[in-house]
Amino acid sequence: MQPVDFTTLTALCGELRTTWLPARLEQVYQRDRFTLCLALRTVNQRSWLTISWHPQAARLSISSPPPRTPDTFTFSQQLIHQLGGLALVAIEPVSPWERAIDLQFSRRPGDPALWHLYVEIMGKYSNVILANRDNLIVTAAHQVSANQSSVRPIQTGQPYELPPALTDPAPTLSETPESWRSRVSLIPGAIRRNLIKSYRGLSSALLLSMLDTADIEPDHLTETLTDAEWQRLFTCWQTWLKTLENGDFQPGWTADGYTVMGWSLTQRTDTVEEVVDRYYTDHLNRQEFSQLRHQIRQKLDNVLSKLRVKAETFSSRLDQSDRADQSKQQADLLMANLHEWKPGMKAIELLDFETEKPVTIPLNPEKNAVQNAQALYKRHQKLRRTRAATEPLLNAVQDEIDYLEQVEAAIEQFNDYQTSDDLEALEEIKDELIQQGYMEGSDYRKEDRKEVSKDDLASHPYRFKTPGGFDLLVGRNNRQNDHLTFREANDYDLWFHTQEIPGSHVLLRLEPGAVADDADLQFVADMAAYYSRSRQSEQVPVVYTEPRHVYKPKGAKPGIAIYKQERIIWGQPQRASRYLAQPTSSPTP
Repeated sequence: MQPVDFTTLTALCGELRTTWLPARLEQVYQRDRFTLCLALRTVNQRSWLTISWHPQAARLSISSPPPRTPDTFTFSQQLIHQLGGLALVAIEPVSPWERAIDLQFSRRPGDPALWHLYVEIMGKYSNVILANRDNLIVTAAHQVSANQSSVRPIQTGQPYELPPALTDPAPTLSETPESWRSRVSLIPGAIRRNLIKSYRGLSSALLLSMLDTADIEPDHLTETLTDAEWQRLFTCWQTWLKTLENGDFQPGWTADGYTVMGWSLTQRTDTVEEVVDRYYTDHLNRQEFSQLRHQIRQKLDNVLSKLRVKAETFSSRLDQSDRADQSKQQADLLMANLHEWKPGMKAIELLDFETEKPVTIPLNPEKNAVQNAQALYKRHQKLRRTRAATEPLLNAVQDEIDYLEQVEAAIEQFNDYQTSDDLEALEEIKDELIQQGYMEGSDYRKEDRKEVSKDDLASHPYRFKTPGGFDLLVGRNNRQNDHLTFREANDYDLWFHTQEIPGSHVLLRLEPGAVADDADLQFVADMAAYYSRSRQSEQVPVVYTEPRHVYKPKGAKPGIAIYKQERIIWGQPQRASRYLAQPTSSPTP
């Protein structure tokens, strides 16, 4: 992941000064153990400043509002207690060429700063530190004891000290091309490595874009560079320093990440904040998505494997109980032919009452015929009791398996991360499994999610257009399935689902009087087949009916529904797959 370097931080601070100074601090919310959100209000606008000390994604930028879950972190509570209602009046670097800034707060613009919020963007050493007007540390996101670092401990009550000074020379516009070239080529080596070792304020991403603009390979040796290549590179070097001085940054996307220098751009953006927020949000969401999907999938595999073993055990017991009537018939046959029994017999062969075919009945030689018959009667009664007790257990286990296979089918839809909606839908699946007792989770999050989900969804179903122009909605998880089927559907719509196969609830939206033709129905059937567990099959039976004929059994788990008056149409998931592969047909929330 590309880190926020000195150049990007300078560009960010320049935009923040222009747009958000001065601003009133109205709220502080800590999103997670690495991310803080400050609600700022100016005369014209209100938004959230995100500050992160994540070891791989430390940054600050204006971003979207945080979630509506309770904030239980102490650090944010300490900040709002000290800074709430004050004005952010300055954003200054703590020292030249350092990736650390000082957010200064006072009662009103023009007053001396009462509090300093130091934001240090330094990779795994990133931190956020609050100090008072005397520069004494009041609180910190990450406190460092003297045992952890003898160079720079960070403890409450101690003075705030600047990060250790950089020893590399600082770049200057006044340096001559000859002096610059001499310093960079003093020790022969790759140009990229030599530049980073020769000056402060540089990053790998900045140098790669600089060298690409100068048309020089990063591993090109300094002793083999031509005068023309040195001149092109020095021109880019001067452009970089001038941009830092005048603040004329050009943010945008590159093939491998982003830049604020306008070099190697594949797409231009309006603001540095926009590109930084999107880049790190997407990367962190992708990491969280991958971890969460693996966690849910692992839990489902473990639970389903245990349930299937349990179901096999119950099925085996039922198979044995199926022989209960056989034991009774053998007992009746033996009682009717007591005169055929002889002491010491281990088996007796008698003719069946109905078929008159010989039946071999095993006997206990230590018991007489009546005692053997009584044992068979007892076995008959025991097997009948076993069946009565086992059938409900098997049905309950099978219901659990059906439900978890429905969840499993939803998980299979999420092959990789595309948008933030993918992560939200996956989090809803986890919340559902927590509510159903299959996964563990914090109580406050579970209660909050449950309350919000009654009438609202954090994520959105897939949306498509049929050939006839009708809207098509596809649930991405059980919560969305229930919402589509029992809240959003109206009497004019059509409800689709794969027949006896776990899959998404699919809703074809129709206006009063509108009729879907065969092409529309086939399109929806293909989609329903694709978003099911039978995605790899050639043909899949799909049922469809009106939503008023779809019911949720009392006490049923999320996503479970029964239906009647259904019609069947065969869907072809591979046809839907080809449609989705088209560039203009990606699902939209």
